[in-house]
Amino acid sequence: MSSKKKAENSKLDKGKNLAKEIVITLIYAIVAATIIRVFVFETMLVPTPSMVPTINVGDRLFVEKITYSAREPEVGEIVVFYTPFPDERAQQMLRAFDKFMDLFTPRQFKGSVKYVKRLVAKEGDVITLKEVDGNWKLFVNGHIPEHLKDVNYTREGIFRYPKLWEYLAEASKYKNDKNQYRNYLFELAFKEGTELTNIVFSILGGLEPVPYGIDYTVFVDRYLKPYGIKFSDYVWEENGQVYVKIPHGFYFFMGDNSSQSLDSRYFGFVPKDCVVGRPILRVWPFKAFGPIQPLVDIKK
Repeated sequence: MSSKKKAENSKLDKGKNLAKEIVITLIYAIVAATIIRVFVFETMLVPTPSMVPTINVGDRLFVEKITYSAREPEVGEIVVFYTPFPDERAQQMLRAFDKFMDLFTPRQFKGSVKYVKRLVAKEGDVITLKEVDGNWKLFVNGHIPEHLKDVNYTREGIFRYPKLWEYLAEASKYKNDKNQYRNYLFELAFKEGTELTNIVFSILGGLEPVPYGIDYTVFVDRYLKPYGIKFSDYVWEENGQVYVKIPHGFYFFMGDNSSQSLDSRYFGFVPKDCVVGRPILRVWPFKAFGPIQPLVDIKK
């Protein structure tokens, strides 16, 4: 074989080896990125104003997953969690990058999206809203937690309509049959009034002009029925005051911007398994780059 031919073969072999190394390196990088994404940290885009002014619309958050694998979140901390139900409306808000990253979402949360809210109550806690100096404050086990003293809420959702979650569960059973679903909503409006019915419809969607909503049957069938959890056992009314007890294995989340927040007041308890992690840093927009929240003193 001529020296020229040998040189050409040598270059070809080097090219093949380089291509092979590049492919292997990319595979390692993808595997490493997947492991980091699943177990260490991820990012999320905030599409709603539920946590204004702490977190604003369009903020991209850096969420670390180590802290809550070592301990539970504490009341007052801001937490990112998967919705315990598919959320069609929120899915429409996701950008291309977030849709791509959702390919790595655990199987049980396919169709779910990530919410960011403040933890206000844990399993066994009894909560209610009371008016204090013209503002609605959240009382947990009879007092206002230190980390919630500066947060005002609106008396909506379950605190205004104690049977809201029961009606959501009932209505969601008919959602796949538009005629039955429409008839149920008409009957509910006749029985409880249009305001409560509009809330149920706005959450579940399924008909024009609200085609998208949440699939509440997933929440009920996966997280409540197997454990014999009935809303009526955890929500009650005394002298016009609505009380909610958090079941074992669940949390209760609310947004700081109460009037603009779809939170546990509307959809109910969140299973502990749904917790993703702790948002620690705002990485976008750059002008607002910085920490989201300090560590909560767990001794309090």
